[in-house]
Amino acid sequence: MARVLIADDSRFQVQMLASWLTPMGVEVIFAADALQTWMSALRSNPDVILLDINMPGGTGIEVLKRLRMSTKTQHIPVIVVSGEKNPTTEAKARSLGAAEFLHKPVEQDQLLLSVNRALNKDAHIATP
Repeated sequence: MARVLIADDSRFQVQMLASWLTPMGVEVIFAADALQTWMSALRSNPDVILLDINMPGGTGIEVLKRLRMSTKTQHIPVIVVSGEKNPTTEAKARSLGAAEFLHKPVEQDQLLLSVNRALNKDAHIATP
């Protein structure tokens, strides 16, 4: 079973994304701040990370830098899901190895397609 770490401080966002992902048969793990995200990634070794940029305790960019510097986490695909509209932030995330950058509000089909791509699955969209 694939494991997806959702890193977002918005409880609503986490619940919405989890409700889209669980019917795909993935295990969902949650983190609400930057430090928790880093620690969860190290402990659980997820297959994909959905990462918000603006979180308490640090930014998603800082988390992405840490993920890429660690041999234990550098291989994990990171999909940024953020309300951040600054093109510089998106360019920075991509330069640090983000697989994709999705803008909130993200659509279900778009998210599932991105997660499927990150999991190296066919681009078939599983819907509940």
